[in-house]
Amino acid sequence: MTDDDGVTSAPVPDDAIRVEHVAKSFGSVRALAEVNLHVAKGEVLGLIGDNGAGKSTLMKILTGYHRPDSGQVVVHGEPVRMRSVSHARELGIEAVYQDLAVVDTLPVYINMHLNKELRYSPLPFLRRREMRERARRQLDDMGVNVPDVRSEIRLLSGGQRQAIAVARSVYADASILLLDEPLAAMGAKESTIILDLVRRLRERGDIAILMIAHNYHQIVDVCDRVNLLQHGRITFDKRAAETSVDELMEIVSREYRLGRAG
Repeated sequence: MTDDDGVTSAPVPDDAIRVEHVAKSFGSVRALAEVNLHVAKGEVLGLIGDNGAGKSTLMKILTGYHRPDSGQVVVHGEPVRMRSVSHARELGIEAVYQDLAVVDTLPVYINMHLNKELRYSPLPFLRRREMRERARRQLDDMGVNVPDVRSEIRLLSGGQRQAIAVARSVYADASILLLDEPLAAMGAKESTIILDLVRRLRERGDIAILMIAHNYHQIVDVCDRVNLLQHGRITFDKRAAETSVDELMEIVSREYRLGRAG
């Protein structure tokens, strides 16, 4: 159900994650006023908004880094009170940020297994061959072009590095993937790598993806729905196929003017 402002209020039965009336303040600064948002299994939701709109705060709540002051987060139909980042990961929530958690001097296959290395128990030695084969298989399955998994991460392009971080999250048994501006500071060629990867994940249909981005062309191209977060609330919710870059620019501009006037 959609109201006159284009904001969809009713969740759908197969929501992987749902945010209900979430608010968060830091002292006298209200970062989130009352956020309602939902992402279905197999859906890609694009989240846009000006700097300071609360996108990062929302991301940190969904990953267990912050706790909301009020409201709740529902994961696969169950209300949860996330205790930590580790707890969020146990629930199947993984996040990929602009500052990728990769180690430049380590090879691709080690980065694919960070904190989940395969060892010859009880001995401390790594099962390197098995890790290389698994990393190669996982990257190939996702269509990520990395010529040699023994290459150090620092030798790869920004798009390849981002794709490896995404692939690592997916194969950490993620059912909900949060992408925090994955295309920031990337050229057209590198952005294509990530956009193609997001499309392939959408085609799989088993992962809910929330993607924060500023490029409206990319949002309309790759996402199923678009949400605008402004003034601590979701003020726009529409299917990407039913909107346009021009409409998004007009809506963001209008909401910005309303915010300045208020």
